[in-house]
Amino acid sequence: MPRYRLLIEYDGRPYNGFQAQADQPSVQGALEAAVKAFSGQDIRVAAAGRTDTGVHATGQVVHVDLERDWPAQTVMNALNAHLTREAVSVLDASAAPEGWHARFSANERRYLYRILNRRAPPALDKGKVWHMKKELDADAMHAAAQALVGLHDFTTFRDMHCQSKSPVKTLDVARVLRAGDEVHLVFEARSFLHRQVRSMTGTLVEVGAGRWTADDVRAALEARDRKACGPVAPADGLYLTGVGYEDE
Repeated sequence: MPRYRLLIEYDGRPYNGFQAQADQPSVQGALEAAVKAFSGQDIRVAAAGRTDTGVHATGQVVHVDLERDWPAQTVMNALNAHLTREAVSVLDASAAPEGWHARFSANERRYLYRILNRRAPPALDKGKVWHMKKELDADAMHAAAQALVGLHDFTTFRDMHCQSKSPVKTLDVARVLRAGDEVHLVFEARSFLHRQVRSMTGTLVEVGAGRWTADDVRAALEARDRKACGPVAPADGLYLTGVGYEDE
């Protein structure tokens, strides 16, 4: 059965997360309905990572197994034709190599968090950024973020409903930079805990606002206690921007 690798983007606002749920709109549900309309198959889409309600993606990767060996461009065009009423788009499609899996073959996930840091609220990007009126010190946030890089027990930044077997993860990249009116936080790792990025972002904003120091962030990490975490950032500004694979 041919397997197709799909690169997709979506606006997370209309959906109750990526994962299909009964009587709730989801990105997975929209994709599976498009596959059904195109091929007649009832299939389960596998994704590199599940995103929460309201979280967006510009570089999510999924795979689908189809009974017929279609040209990859035909699959992409057909799916997009059946996604016109959804906030989901297939950006690219290709035949997957033998044994390749969207989730289990991935060795890196990349996330971007966008903070609109100005007095005026967003008009065009409402629901796609976290609006912060108070000026943030992006350099201080970046310096504090380096305490999070490396192999750590991230219990402090782990949601209480996280199903991961272990809170120990390796964070490869934590970068904060200013881009005009926005502050961007970039995180890269093989895998993340549930709401880890939003938890780290909210904590680093406390540094940018002058309420915490880099030492406070380090102490929160070392506490290994969810109560030591700063406020959790809203879903609005979070984007899954890419997934890395060993064959790339």
